Amino acid sequence: MPKDLRDFWAGLLYLFIGAAALYMAKDYEMGTAVSMGPGYFPIVLSGLLILIGSISLIRSFIVEGEPLEGFAVSKILYVTVSIVAFALVVEGAGFAIAVILVFAISAMGSKFFNWKFTLGIALASSIFCSLLFVKGLGIPLPIFGSWFGM
Repeated sequence: MPKDLRDFWAGLLYLFIGAAALYMAKDYEMGTAVSMGPGYFPIVLSGLLILIGSISLIRSFIVEGEPLEGFAVSKILYVTVSIVAFALVVEGAGFAIAVILVFAISAMGSKFFNWKFTLGIALASSIFCSLLFVKGLGIPLPIFGSWFGM
């Protein structure tokens, strides 16, 4: 029996997600570190998830942890709704607004939620992500979408 149920379930979740990602990326060409193929990042990332999950799972049987109290359904709903909101508004409102929505909605699930801090972090993250992903990496999404006449 695990001594820390939080590490146990987190480890299983990481293992599951890592294994699923590895399975999905199995047909992609790996490439090399110098010339990365389309499968390089997903395979390396899934390997890291499997490693972290394994460490967490083993640790759950060694280190005593706090008891697991309930299941945070409302917090999961906030995060899920934020992801759905991103998907629904990213094309019309644009990437910058969608990132702000993700931060604002998901932060409401925290017991430390504060509007001023959340909006500040959301705005800074929106600027950073827009510059990095849209301008730097060339992700084909509008920074501000058609809803704003741009």
